[in-house]
Amino acid sequence: MSIVLFSLLVSLISLIAGFIGALTGLGGGVVIVPALTLLFGVDIHYAIGASLISVIATSSGAASAYVKEGFTNLRIGMFLEIATTFGALFGAFVAMRISPAAVGIIFGLVLIYSAFMAGRARPQVRLGDGPEPLAVALKFDSSYPTSDGPRSYHVHGVPFGFSMMFIAGTISGLLGIGSGAFKVLAMDQVMRIPFKVSTTTSNFMIGVTAAASAGVYLNRGYIDPGLSAPVMLGVLLGSLLGARILPRAATGALRRLFALVIFVLAVEMIYNAIVGAH
Repeated sequence: MSIVLFSLLVSLISLIAGFIGALTGLGGGVVIVPALTLLFGVDIHYAIGASLISVIATSSGAASAYVKEGFTNLRIGMFLEIATTFGALFGAFVAMRISPAAVGIIFGLVLIYSAFMAGRARPQVRLGDGPEPLAVALKFDSSYPTSDGPRSYHVHGVPFGFSMMFIAGTISGLLGIGSGAFKVLAMDQVMRIPFKVSTTTSNFMIGVTAAASAGVYLNRGYIDPGLSAPVMLGVLLGSLLGARILPRAATGALRRLFALVIFVLAVEMIYNAIVGAH
């Protein structure tokens, strides 16, 4: 395969990944890493390096549009980034010390769990549940635009959500996926933030998380400009397209897309890791 054809194919796959990442808050990495390793035979460490660059591009492209439209909760995003950044550095450190097969299996198991959680019904707010004092003190309660006008929401489970973000950051540094799936699930299931707010806030956060762990991969020589450039351009265009469609997309459809995509990719990654280890 020629360099030109390889770059074009990688850019096309990356565009699709960026589109899905912007719609679901995944960041595109859950498509990029399996695609590069399964379809193009790229070493998983180099695939993760390119994915981290693409995650930064996704965040830069989609997040700005979401902030302008009023979906992203900036206060929550900046607060939770404290935990994810430390987790990302820890995860990148661990990734340098385990085998590619182990990384692939961990990747798949994390995605299967994410698919399972995404398919579950969201916990309902009990009658009488009012604003949480800590969330009020941090001014996290906000609103987001709908076709019927702004809709307000309350944030819950701040300490637990903050703890889960450290795990999300560790997953990002270890797997190069931006850990958008885990961030969305933590905000949606634990903190009871509306799904569209969760996905858009996740897109805002993943760039900082990825940048922290990308530095470790760059230092180890796992970021190849020839691979990262077409990935970054494709993901950026796809994320901008996804950001335009999200406000009109049905939340139920987003959840089903979210669960289906990551489950299929999880099975492929585990199979590839097991076969490749023998």
